[in-house]
Amino acid sequence: MPADPLPLDPVPAGPGPARPAPAPQVVPRPSSARPGGPAPWADLPPAVRRGITLARVEAALERAGRTGEIPEPGAGPHPSDVGLPPGRPGAAAVLVALFEQDGEVHTVLTRRSAALRTHRGEVSFPGGRLDPGEDAVAAARREAAEEVGLQWSSVRVLGWLRPVVTFSSGSLAVPVVVALPGPPRLVPNPAEVARVFDVPLAELAADGVFFEERWNVPGRTVPGSPDGSFPVWFFYAAQETVWGATARMLYDLLCLVLEVTPPGS
Repeated sequence: MPADPLPLDPVPAGPGPARPAPAPQVVPRPSSARPGGPAPWADLPPAVRRGITLARVEAALERAGRTGEIPEPGAGPHPSDVGLPPGRPGAAAVLVALFEQDGEVHTVLTRRSAALRTHRGEVSFPGGRLDPGEDAVAAARREAAEEVGLQWSSVRVLGWLRPVVTFSSGSLAVPVVVALPGPPRLVPNPAEVARVFDVPLAELAADGVFFEERWNVPGRTVPGSPDGSFPVWFFYAAQETVWGATARMLYDLLCLVLEVTPPGS
């Protein structure tokens, strides 16, 4: 890692529209960072990338076997789970809250307060570490209530996304996917959240919103990568820049819904 992280100014993937000003966050980008490949859904017709309904999301989770009982951090088969049993420091959960409006599913996101100790200024899902005795659903529910005042009435648990290890803190987060009955009335807790907003999944899948960088970082490699690099993903939406664990969760969700196979899978 470089000693002084660069301000968030991702390497452009190619010609495209002007980008919105980023939130006050930094990315620990190595000097060797370079543009990567296109989105796995880039070749899909625009019509396929629109009309993402809750029914379509539910069907995608069902096809992937991501419904039913939510796996606990450390208990699942995914390699990133190793060494993080339930309830121990490092086990976390986030709430991927979805609602449908005008035939399109939106997801709720937050921009974290710049005063926080970790992940300051970053865009994230509501969530945090598990308290002793909590499961992933209970932790995600509690954190969403604390951060944005989400009321749990009429919330329906749909399933989960692949657990993700955060780049800087090393926490293993289980994304719990839920459906809301409609656009929620949310109030950010200023001690933790600078902004709460929503974005349609169709917007995240649109041209010019996603791009990939390839990073080489000592001690962090991807098996099978010819040059030892790994992908880091970014989305530009709702005048925000999304990267890191949150971008990886959104990438996973979009690949499931759009029925595309990520490169290297």
